[in-house]
Amino acid sequence: MQIIMKRGGFFMDEKNKKNKWKNKKILGCILTVIIMVATAAGIYFYMNRFDPVRYVQAVLDVSYKEETEEYSKMTGTSRKEAEAVFEKNLDVTMEKFHSSAISEELEKKYRILFTQIVRQVNYQIGESEKQKDGSYIVELEIRPVTLFSDTYETFQSKAEEYAQSITNKVMKGMEIPSEEEMQGQVYQIYYDVLNEALQEGIRYGDKKKLKLHVEKGEDGAYEIREKDRRKLDQLLVENAGKNSA
Repeated sequence: MQIIMKRGGFFMDEKNKKNKWKNKKILGCILTVIIMVATAAGIYFYMNRFDPVRYVQAVLDVSYKEETEEYSKMTGTSRKEAEAVFEKNLDVTMEKFHSSAISEELEKKYRILFTQIVRQVNYQIGESEKQKDGSYIVELEIRPVTLFSDTYETFQSKAEEYAQSITNKVMKGMEIPSEEEMQGQVYQIYYDVLNEALQEGIRYGDKKKLKLHVEKGEDGAYEIREKDRRKLDQLLVENAGKNSA
C-alpha cells in the first residue's frame, strides 16, 4: 500500500511538472501575442499620427492638381468628395470671372483653360515646425505662374486694335454694338491670347517663400489657416495688374 502511495505520489509529481510546463508554454504564447499586439499598436500609432508635411502636400495636391488618393486616406473622405474639392475651388474662380457678356460656350472654354493653368502651378513642401500650442508651421516654396502678366500687354494691344476697328466702322456709318457685345468680344480676345500662350508652355517667376499655419479647427481636425490659403492663391499665379478684361 505504501508502495502504491509512493508510486501515486511519483505519478502526481510528474503530472504536476507536465501541467506546470504546459502552463508556462501557454503563458509564453500569451506574452508573445501581447507583445505582438503592442508592437502592432505602436506601428499603427506611428503610421497614423498626424504628419503636417504629408497633410499639406495632400491638401494642395487635391486643391490644385486634382490628385485625390492621399487626401482621401488622410481625411477619410471618398474619392468623389475629394474630387469635389478641386471642382469647388474652380467654381469660386469662375464665379469671380463670370460676366453676362460671356457666352455659355466661351465660359466653358475658360473653365477648361483655368483647369489647365491651375494643374500646372508650382510649389514645393519644405519642413515643418511644431509650435507650443500644438499647431504647425510648414514652409512652402513657390514659383508663380506668369501667364497672365506675360500676356497682358499683348491683350491690351489687341483690345485696343479691336476698339479702333469699331471706331472706324462707326465713323463709316456702322451702328455701334451694344456694350455687352463689345465686352463679349474683349473676353474672346483675352481667351485667345491666354490659350495661345498656354499652348506654347507655362512659364514661372522667381521663387517665393510662404509659411502655412496648420492648426486644429473647431471640429478638432487639422486645417490650413484660411488667411494663408488666400495668400497662397495670390502667389501661385501672378496677377496681370490692376486692370483686367
